[in-house]
Amino acid sequence: MNVSFNGFNENSLTFIASIGVKSGEVVKVSAAGTVSAADEGDIICGVCTDVRDGYATVQLTGFATVPYSGTAPSAGFATLIADGEGGVAADEDGASYLVLDVDTTAGTVGIIL
Repeated sequence: MNVSFNGFNENSLTFIASIGVKSGEVVKVSAAGTVSAADEGDIICGVCTDVRDGYATVQLTGFATVPYSGTAPSAGFATLIADGEGGVAADEDGASYLVLDVDTTAGTVGIIL
């Protein structure tokens, strides 16, 4: 039996997408009803799952797999911030996320938002 965390408590909202927002990357709220790509050091609000016609669907809760940079976070609770490249990085000034999966080969981390 394989373990799967997909679908757990997933909730998404639709926002206006600023230029540069890409599916699969972490985002931040940049204005009322608007998200933009998260800059290095930003606290993220979620993960963009789709961009179409100037709008972005953003997953705000649940399990998500995102790229990471720097040292791989460990399983368990970790403080993460945006790395400015669409993913996250471990940083003591970040927000706390539950890390369930780390794939050092793919450079991804599975977190509960």
